[in-house]
Amino acid sequence: MKKMIAIIAICLAWGFTGCEKEIPRDPNVDAQGHTPATPVTAAANEQVLEELPFSDEQDFSDSRRGLIAIDPELRVKNAKGKTIWNQLAYGFIQGKAPASVNPSLWRQAKLNNIHGLFRVTEGIYQLRGFCLANMTLIDGRKGWIVVDPLMTRETASRAMDFARQHLKDRPVSAVILTHSHIDHFGGVAALFKAEHLQKPHIPVIAPKGFMEEATSENIIAGIAMGRRAGYMYGKNLFPSVRGHVDNGLGKSVPFGTFGLIAPNRLVDRTPQEMTIDGVRFIFQYAPESEAPAELTFYLPHKKVFCGAELVSHNMHNLYTLRGAKVRNALKWSGYIDQATRLFKDAEIYFGCHHWPIWGNARVMAFLKRQRDLYKYIHDQTIRLANTGYTPREIAEQIQLPESLNTSFSERGYYGTLSHNSKAVYQAYFGWYDGNPAHLNPLPPKESAVRYIRFMGGADSVMKKARASFEKGEYRWVAEVLNHLVFAEPENERAKALLARTYDQLGYQSESGPWRNVYLTAAYELRHGAPEEGIDLKNAMGILKMTPLPRFFDSMAVRLNGPDAAGKKMSVNVLFTDLDESYVLTLENGVLHHRRSPPDPDANAGVNLTHDLFLKMLVGQAGIKETIFSDDLKTSGSRIDLVRFLLLFDKPDGNFNMVTP
Repeated sequence: MKKMIAIIAICLAWGFTGCEKEIPRDPNVDAQGHTPATPVTAAANEQVLEELPFSDEQDFSDSRRGLIAIDPELRVKNAKGKTIWNQLAYGFIQGKAPASVNPSLWRQAKLNNIHGLFRVTEGIYQLRGFCLANMTLIDGRKGWIVVDPLMTRETASRAMDFARQHLKDRPVSAVILTHSHIDHFGGVAALFKAEHLQKPHIPVIAPKGFMEEATSENIIAGIAMGRRAGYMYGKNLFPSVRGHVDNGLGKSVPFGTFGLIAPNRLVDRTPQEMTIDGVRFIFQYAPESEAPAELTFYLPHKKVFCGAELVSHNMHNLYTLRGAKVRNALKWSGYIDQATRLFKDAEIYFGCHHWPIWGNARVMAFLKRQRDLYKYIHDQTIRLANTGYTPREIAEQIQLPESLNTSFSERGYYGTLSHNSKAVYQAYFGWYDGNPAHLNPLPPKESAVRYIRFMGGADSVMKKARASFEKGEYRWVAEVLNHLVFAEPENERAKALLARTYDQLGYQSESGPWRNVYLTAAYELRHGAPEEGIDLKNAMGILKMTPLPRFFDSMAVRLNGPDAAGKKMSVNVLFTDLDESYVLTLENGVLHHRRSPPDPDANAGVNLTHDLFLKMLVGQAGIKETIFSDDLKTSGSRIDLVRFLLLFDKPDGNFNMVTP
């Protein structure tokens, strides 16, 4: 059962540790094998400098405005002494962009390098660059009102300590959790003593649905999502000019200790007023936008609008490459439009990523561009779909109007116009593009074998692919060589050329996640899939707050249906300390669960404490401790219990991505 909730920890693993393998050095490649930028890539990146207004320095002025102090040694370690956050590792991002980085992404990376404690306005401060997200402190009557306590306890603790060194050493008087993504709540344990996490003595405000979404997003499909997140966030890429430079939304992601606290005040309507520690707030409820549960707020006495992650200084994801449900572009745009009307007097904007904006005209212009960005993608995708174009055709031809395209805050540093338009199509039409040839195609490996045979065999394909590579036709080379690698996964020449191709595609990418995906693919073609797993103990703070049915949901999707076919049994599970009893039933190759008194006819039963259950799942309780523990007892047929447990897969989350 240890693997039962690997899903949760992996889906939380936005943060990853860097690769620590020793890789042979070659003067023409970097430490991870990435090849130099070709002349074609260098020319493509140089062209970007002609297309965008790089002389506009307003963002740099805004990102430095109000600086109080910089942490000169901004490295954060976990309890084992391993570095989980290293802002200093990105010190190489200076001056002109190298040929191996898109200049527009390089610019965003420079901006995300600017870190420290900042004064937004009197009584409002931000800590930026201490984690993927920002932590904001609002001066209340009795203490600090903390907005979004970062992703991990370690990074949040470092940020709070730094703030208290340079501001008033005040207690935390309230917490606002703007939405249900872990980089905005996972560090909450740094704000309280352990006993206060269960019974908070101060206001904790969050949007309606927060707990359900915070404990359930990605649970069922989390193992696959975790593997894909490794690509999206560059899990195994070193910070370097040919490796990781930025994620667009922020610098990087930490992998430390995650926590969760239940809110005691919910935002469920717009507008909704609250006075929190003497400060008047007007909340906007914005579900099904950037997150399933999200809010923004306005401070009327200061004319300050917090846009949470409804807006940010980049194009966000309507679909995230790690894999998640498509976000509603129309609702998202609608909430921003609502904010422009509700908070039309705002003189300052700040968000939970990136830097603030000052001045009513500039704030409103920014909000309207963000509003129109998502609506344009939505409307034009559907227009083209109604004309008969398919997702790939739409992605290739859709273009933003110049007013949006030349604005840096709408550039695709995180989401992209290409994959966001496909997301809109998917939301309305699903995976099938209407072409019957795509209705029931052959699986990738079988298709690849036939493609290579049709194209004259591996040698012929390699010869043509090299010629196309020299011409800079990298997208085409990647498509062709992917077939060859899937047809002949041991063909080292094909993998090497495909890796070089992915290098170039990564270097040209404006999106941080696209760059990470391409360069991670190149890395794995050279060195194989990762071996390092995830320490589930880091997620204990989340797991303790997760409803028990979530674990049984995750168990059901690991049931091996073919093995379970024809088998029928039931198992009682009683949590003695919670006085909660569940019955698991297996029939027709499907596992069901229900909260119910024990079934007297069950094949077997397990009585245990919630604490022991979690320790078993994360590996803190071994077989010996479990067998001899007074907290666990079995009933019925132990043979049936073992047979039942053997029906569940134990995926490790390190499956192949770029090879079959």
